[in-house]
Amino acid sequence: DRELASRERWDRPDLEAWRLMYVVAILPALLVVLGRFFITESAPWLFTHGRVEEAAEQTRRLLRRDPLYPTEITLSAPAAHSRREGGYRALFSPPYRRATILASVPWFIQDLGTYGIGIFTPTVLAGAIGHQATQVHNLASLIHNDILAAEGAAFVDTLLLVGIFAAILLTDRLGRIPMQIIGFIGCAAGLLLASFSLDYTGATRSILLFGGFMLFNFMTNFGPNAQTYLLAGELFPTRIRGKGAGFAAAFAKMGAVLTAFLFPILLADIGTKALLFGLVAASLLGALVTYLFRIETTGRNLEQLEAEKSRY
Repeated sequence: DRELASRERWDRPDLEAWRLMYVVAILPALLVVLGRFFITESAPWLFTHGRVEEAAEQTRRLLRRDPLYPTEITLSAPAAHSRREGGYRALFSPPYRRATILASVPWFIQDLGTYGIGIFTPTVLAGAIGHQATQVHNLASLIHNDILAAEGAAFVDTLLLVGIFAAILLTDRLGRIPMQIIGFIGCAAGLLLASFSLDYTGATRSILLFGGFMLFNFMTNFGPNAQTYLLAGELFPTRIRGKGAGFAAAFAKMGAVLTAFLFPILLADIGTKALLFGLVAASLLGALVTYLFRIETTGRNLEQLEAEKSRY
């Protein structure tokens, strides 16, 4: 009877819900894959590689209007660049070193906080409020507390959507650099608020903890989580943009991997408060690096950025 009851428990469809969550995510990915067959090729990339006629055709396709405007497109031959100029070494040459640091280091720092808090929010909430009143005496109490923590994390994560919508609306008005700096400072404020919650009990603790995490989630998508993606794709000239954006993303994901590996260890060894203080310092460092190596790309086209690279 015990074996049968155990088997029936594992056959319950709600226990397989996580599989359905992964399956659902496949559908939008398939739509993106199909859509990529119908978008225009990158005219600047074709132009840079000397395929001027193809670049002109893709530009006409991109600018197709009814009535037709412009009626004629003529592109000049691109300037010649050596292979050495387009390699990974170019990312660390004087004209582009500042752009490489700006694209990579703040993104790395941002991933430390975003993946740390994002992945382990239920764990932090469970540790901070789930077991605060009494010790857990049975499995049912443990599961109940963890479910409450997971529900709290889902509620907190709604601010990620609000943050990204705010970023969409305001990025071209306020600028990438100001929003990234404001976002990092806001993340630090949210984490500091959450750390203060550990000194209180009851409703005050809940308000500070949830308020801090909600502020962090809003500010991370308002600022660094959105702006690092944009800057990595805008800071480099066409011939090395893929390498520059790819290096920045790879460097950033080192931070994500380190966080996923070290966060639970540090949480157990140094405690929630010390870990949150560390993330506060990291967020402030991200704001400082962004300010020191700032290159504003808002409202400036690729040719302007390339012409001004000697200033950096």
